[in-house]
Amino acid sequence: MAGGGDVVVPVTRVAGNDDLPLPSYASEGAAGLDLRAAVREALVLAPGERALVPTGLRLAIPAGFEGQLRARSGLALKHGIVLPNAPGTIDADYRGELSVILWNTGREVFRIERGDRIAQLVVARVARVAWDERAAVDGSERGAGGFGSTGAR
Repeated sequence: MAGGGDVVVPVTRVAGNDDLPLPSYASEGAAGLDLRAAVREALVLAPGERALVPTGLRLAIPAGFEGQLRARSGLALKHGIVLPNAPGTIDADYRGELSVILWNTGREVFRIERGDRIAQLVVARVARVAWDERAAVDGSERGAGGFGSTGAR
């Protein structure tokens, strides 16, 4: 298995994207693989604007797994570039080009160049649910409390 990973994910480059590296981990302990922009020309996002940014990749995520798209923390903090549906889900049966919705929540124009790291991909196991309908669910110490019921600290 290439790279010594825990799960093999077949990947194909969309034609014309051989110059871009495959997603990779930025450090030994990183959970997410960096995804890069496969734009042909620079893409400019004005404040408040969203865009669908291609990665130039098609994945075949194995059954029992999903891909989770997440914002890069540095882009979010420094420029307000976030994923409005984070984490975005890539289902195991999706075979189209992987693209990322980027949203400029910042105050300045943000420029995306070809090859820029734009998001992270985490591949995670997914549990399939089987419902067990009952008259009532078991209680817990927390009970029905929600939306801050466990306190601020």
